[in-house]
Amino acid sequence: MSKILENLKYLDSHEWVKVEGEYAYIGITDYAQDSLGSIVYIEVGEVGDEVVQGEEFGAVESVKAASDLISPLSGEIVEVNEKVLEDPEDVNTDPYGSWFIKIKVKDINELEKLLDAKGYEEILD
Repeated sequence: MSKILENLKYLDSHEWVKVEGEYAYIGITDYAQDSLGSIVYIEVGEVGDEVVQGEEFGAVESVKAASDLISPLSGEIVEVNEKVLEDPEDVNTDPYGSWFIKIKVKDINELEKLLDAKGYEEILD
Protein backbone atom coordinates (compact mmCIF):
# COMPACT_ATOMS: atom_id res chain seq x y z
CA MET A 1 0.00 0.00 0.00
CA SER A 2 1.37 3.39 -1.00
CA LYS A 3 1.89 6.04 1.64
CA ILE A 4 -0.42 9.06 1.27
CA LEU A 5 -0.04 12.15 3.46
CA GLU A 6 -3.15 13.93 4.73
CA ASN A 7 -1.66 17.45 4.59
CA LEU A 8 -0.97 17.42 0.84
CA LYS A 9 -3.04 17.85 -2.32
CA TYR A 10 -2.63 15.54 -5.32
CA LEU A 11 -3.03 15.24 -9.07
CA ASP A 12 -4.28 12.01 -10.64
CA SER A 13 -0.95 12.00 -12.53
CA HIS A 14 0.72 11.33 -9.13
CA GLU A 15 2.28 14.69 -8.27
CA TRP A 16 1.80 16.17 -4.79
CA VAL A 17 1.82 19.79 -3.63
CA LYS A 18 2.38 21.24 -0.18
CA VAL A 19 1.34 24.87 0.27
CA GLU A 20 3.05 27.08 2.84
CA GLY A 21 1.69 30.63 2.72
CA GLU A 22 2.14 32.01 -0.79
CA TYR A 23 4.61 29.26 -1.76
CA ALA A 24 4.18 25.62 -2.75
CA TYR A 25 6.51 22.64 -2.95
CA ILE A 26 5.92 20.06 -5.71
CA GLY A 27 7.09 16.46 -5.97
CA ILE A 28 5.90 12.97 -6.91
CA THR A 29 3.99 10.54 -4.72
CA ASP A 30 5.10 7.32 -3.11
CA TYR A 31 2.93 5.46 -5.63
CA ALA A 32 4.69 7.21 -8.54
CA GLN A 33 8.20 6.49 -7.33
CA ASP A 34 7.28 2.87 -6.63
CA SER A 35 5.75 2.45 -10.09
CA LEU A 36 8.74 4.05 -11.81
CA GLY A 37 11.36 2.04 -9.94
CA SER A 38 14.88 3.33 -9.39
CA ILE A 39 14.93 7.01 -10.43
CA VAL A 40 18.08 7.98 -12.32
CA TYR A 41 17.37 11.47 -13.71
CA ILE A 42 15.11 14.45 -12.99
CA GLU A 43 14.68 17.49 -15.22
CA VAL A 44 12.74 20.61 -14.20
CA GLY A 45 12.51 24.24 -15.25
CA GLU A 46 14.68 27.04 -13.92
CA VAL A 47 14.14 29.78 -11.34
CA GLY A 48 11.99 32.46 -12.96
CA ASP A 49 10.11 30.05 -15.24
CA GLU A 50 6.32 30.06 -15.08
CA VAL A 51 4.45 26.81 -14.50
CA VAL A 52 0.78 26.34 -15.33
CA GLN A 53 -1.67 24.07 -13.55
CA GLY A 54 -2.13 20.85 -15.52
CA GLU A 55 0.86 21.47 -17.80
CA GLU A 56 4.28 19.84 -17.97
CA PHE A 57 7.15 21.40 -16.00
CA GLY A 58 9.74 18.65 -16.33
CA ALA A 59 10.38 14.93 -16.51
CA VAL A 60 11.60 12.07 -14.37
CA GLU A 61 13.43 9.03 -15.72
CA SER A 62 13.92 5.67 -14.10
CA VAL A 63 15.46 2.39 -15.12
CA LYS A 64 11.96 1.34 -16.27
CA ALA A 65 10.43 4.42 -17.88
CA ALA A 66 10.29 8.17 -18.37
CA SER A 67 7.36 10.27 -17.20
CA ASP A 68 6.36 13.90 -17.61
CA LEU A 69 5.93 16.01 -14.48
CA ILE A 70 2.64 17.95 -14.37
CA SER A 71 2.23 21.05 -12.24
CA PRO A 72 -0.59 20.94 -9.66
CA LEU A 73 -0.67 24.76 -9.43
CA SER A 74 0.27 27.79 -11.51
CA GLY A 75 3.08 30.10 -10.44
CA GLU A 76 6.70 31.12 -10.80
CA ILE A 77 9.56 28.80 -9.91
CA VAL A 78 11.46 30.48 -7.06
CA GLU A 79 13.69 27.55 -6.10
CA VAL A 80 14.86 24.28 -7.62
CA ASN A 81 15.91 21.47 -5.27
CA GLU A 82 19.46 20.94 -6.56
CA LYS A 83 20.03 18.10 -4.08
CA VAL A 84 17.30 15.97 -5.64
CA LEU A 85 18.61 16.73 -9.14
CA GLU A 86 22.09 15.58 -8.09
CA ASP A 87 20.82 12.53 -6.14
CA PRO A 88 17.54 11.51 -7.82
CA GLU A 89 17.45 8.19 -5.96
CA ASP A 90 16.52 10.22 -2.84
CA VAL A 91 13.00 10.32 -4.29
CA ASN A 92 12.79 6.53 -3.97
CA THR A 93 13.65 6.60 -0.26
CA ASP A 94 11.72 9.78 0.71
CA PRO A 95 9.23 10.89 -1.98
CA TYR A 96 7.46 13.40 0.27
CA GLY A 97 10.69 14.93 1.56
CA SER A 98 12.24 15.16 -1.91
CA TRP A 99 10.42 18.07 -3.54
CA PHE A 100 11.48 19.14 -7.05
CA ILE A 101 10.49 22.81 -7.29
CA LYS A 102 9.19 25.58 -5.04
CA ILE A 103 6.83 28.04 -6.67
CA LYS A 104 5.21 31.33 -5.75
CA VAL A 105 1.54 30.45 -6.14
CA LYS A 106 -0.37 32.56 -8.66
CA ASP A 107 -3.95 31.56 -7.72
CA ILE A 108 -4.55 29.72 -4.43
CA ASN A 109 -8.10 28.88 -5.60
CA GLU A 110 -6.58 26.31 -7.99
CA LEU A 111 -6.21 24.06 -4.92
CA GLU A 112 -9.94 23.38 -5.17
CA LYS A 113 -9.35 21.43 -8.41
CA LEU A 114 -6.90 19.02 -6.73
CA LEU A 115 -7.49 15.74 -4.91
CA ASP A 116 -7.26 15.47 -1.15
CA ALA A 117 -5.67 12.38 0.44
CA LYS A 118 -8.95 10.44 0.40
CA GLY A 119 -9.67 11.32 -3.23
CA TYR A 120 -6.14 10.34 -4.26
CA GLU A 121 -6.38 7.05 -2.38
CA GLU A 122 -9.62 6.26 -4.26
CA ILE A 123 -7.95 6.57 -7.68
CA LEU A 124 -5.25 4.12 -6.59
CA ASP A 125 -7.77 1.40 -5.68
